[in-house]
Amino acid sequence: MITELAVERVEFTCGHCWHRWSADYDVQYYRDENGDEWEYFTRDGHGVPSPYDPQGAPPCSLCGRRWVGRLTARRSVPVPPGPVGTPRHRITTSRELHRTDRHAAPPLEANAHEQPQQDTPAASSGRAGHG
Repeated sequence: MITELAVERVEFTCGHCWHRWSADYDVQYYRDENGDEWEYFTRDGHGVPSPYDPQGAPPCSLCGRRWVGRLTARRSVPVPPGPVGTPRHRITTSRELHRTDRHAAPPLEANAHEQPQQDTPAASSGRAGHG
């Protein structure tokens, strides 16, 4: 049974080249028939390992190394049917005919948001321990 849905923005900072990037993950939290709690991550509709685990962290696009992400923002998505009085609309046509424009809408990709500012070479030369 799904217990929570959320969109989580995860930021990554490469500990080798200091490149920073972020990505949005859809997360489902659920409880199985044994009462165990699980989380399931997807990006762009595809199941992926947890970005908070070293094996699931995506590689840095500059040097290819993997660094665990950190949560920077989160939006909960209500699990249906929601509290009493939650607005909803009954679908009276077949699923395929309901709001047909949704089938042609472009995908909202996990990287389709503003990325973190990168340090400029001049700014990074003033870092402690570098220089």
